[in-house]
Amino acid sequence: MTTSPWKALTSVVTRETMPSIDATVLDTTDPVRYRASRRVTIIGVGVNFGLACGQIVLGITGGSQALVADGVHTMSDIVTDLMVLFAVWQGAKAADAEHPYGHSRFETAATVGVAIMLLLVALGISINAGRRLMSPETLGTPLPFTLLMVVVTILSKEGLFRYTTAVARRFHSNLLQANAWHHRSDAVSSFIVFVGIAGSLMGMTYLDAVAAIGVAMMIAKIGWELGNDALKELVDTGLDAEQVAKIRNTILAADGVTDLHLLRTRRMGGQALVDVHIQVDSRISISEGHHISEAVRRELIDKFVVVTDVTVHIDPEDDEAELLNLGLPMRTEITQRLDDALSGMDDARYIDKVTLHYLCGKVSVELFIPISKQPDDAVRLKIAREFREAVNAHDDLKNIIESVTVHFAVSAQ
Repeated sequence: MTTSPWKALTSVVTRETMPSIDATVLDTTDPVRYRASRRVTIIGVGVNFGLACGQIVLGITGGSQALVADGVHTMSDIVTDLMVLFAVWQGAKAADAEHPYGHSRFETAATVGVAIMLLLVALGISINAGRRLMSPETLGTPLPFTLLMVVVTILSKEGLFRYTTAVARRFHSNLLQANAWHHRSDAVSSFIVFVGIAGSLMGMTYLDAVAAIGVAMMIAKIGWELGNDALKELVDTGLDAEQVAKIRNTILAADGVTDLHLLRTRRMGGQALVDVHIQVDSRISISEGHHISEAVRRELIDKFVVVTDVTVHIDPEDDEAELLNLGLPMRTEITQRLDDALSGMDDARYIDKVTLHYLCGKVSVELFIPISKQPDDAVRLKIAREFREAVNAHDDLKNIIESVTVHFAVSAQ
């Protein structure tokens, strides 16, 4: 033979060429989520601005240092709300070349910022309360009307907490949930101011400072928990064990999946990404393997609300521990060696299709010949035996070829 009759053929089944569901572009834009997040944050900015003005003005005129401090605290909330608004705006942008998975991590980063703000606020409250306890002469007696402002503040902050929490849960936004807890901490802090003012009016001037320290500890705990969760997301911490187990069971229940390995998950904003290697029958076609992988991907997205994208890699065997086939030659080299091994055999010119199976560190070869070229059964058996013997005797093939199967088909194509 002067040329190899199968060099241009591409019917190869290998681990390297089996398809996967690529997640090169993930569109995380959700206009409904963005508008709702923006609306709740803008409302928070407006309410906080009104409360801060009222607290500071009435605190000064009413002689309440606690109310003035709470007003400054509320002003810091406006800065936090603006951070949240910026993060929501960035997080709603569509995926682009620089951020192929979208911009959801902007929310995560801003959540860390909110958590730091909570910790700083807690530290500030504690320092201020400690100073007042150490210098009781600085504690004056405020005017009674300051209590009304505190009541308005408490009710407003609690309302913001409930409204923001509802939106956060609806859209699975850790960022909005962090801001919601900020509102709740403000409400509790204002309640302490109420107790402090009431205590001062009754002669117990130390009461607000003691309670303020307790509230500061609660705010610090919330800030720590929120910041810790956000940092875990930034370093790609996976979903909890229960969720991963449910995902694993769903994949294993899919038709055509025989096993799985390298199941990995990670969070991104209010979403979760999954990638997994699934095992299928090593002899199925590439298109069937792709069909199975697509079915697995759709099943996970449909069944788990938090999962927005899945990458599925198809394996014909378990390659988690060791890549057994990594050193094997590629198709071009193997077909060249086959051409050399069978060059002296006249029937080799009828081979019009070759399929290679890379399994367990060896290559199984399937050769296809049209049955019309050799109708006699005995001759076909003789040809198959001679092909196998020639391949097994070839120095460059005998150590890598596991088996040689010859098919006489009505139509090899």
